Amino acid sequence: MRKVPMTMGGAERLRAELNELKSVKRPAIIKAIAEAREHGDLKENAEYHAAREQQGFCEGRIQEIEGKLADSEIIDIASIPASGKVIFGVTATLLNLDTDKTIRYQIVGEDEADVKAGKISVGSPIARAIMGKEEGDEVVVKAPSGDIEYEISKIEHI
Repeated sequence: MRKVPMTMGGAERLRAELNELKSVKRPAIIKAIAEAREHGDLKENAEYHAAREQQGFCEGRIQEIEGKLADSEIIDIASIPASGKVIFGVTATLLNLDTDKTIRYQIVGEDEADVKAGKISVGSPIARAIMGKEEGDEVVVKAPSGDIEYEISKIEHI
């Protein structure tokens, strides 16, 4: 089975969500099902059907998170000595050579990606273009809107 890379922060967020689902939401749903059963006829009991549907979503999400954590290889970028190269988990500052604007992205796993928060997937076009490169290197990113030239101005292990 192929291991999927994940940062320490991403794994912690998944563990926290898993804990919340198991210790808070699951018991609340079980209580709601029990209360709905007390109302009588289950065929026409909307509360019962809604609670059962919630239970299905909750159990599905628990299984999904457990599967992701089991299939992941958790990488602590802070424990890896800085090599000056772009690797999984680093935060890279890129200078757009056409517009002179800088952008800053951390390279994370597929499930952790959030462009608005400055986190891009390891499989994204920008991440694929800069992986293995060093500070000062120029790269061309093949984007849907056309080729974009960047210079890697800073690499941080944070």
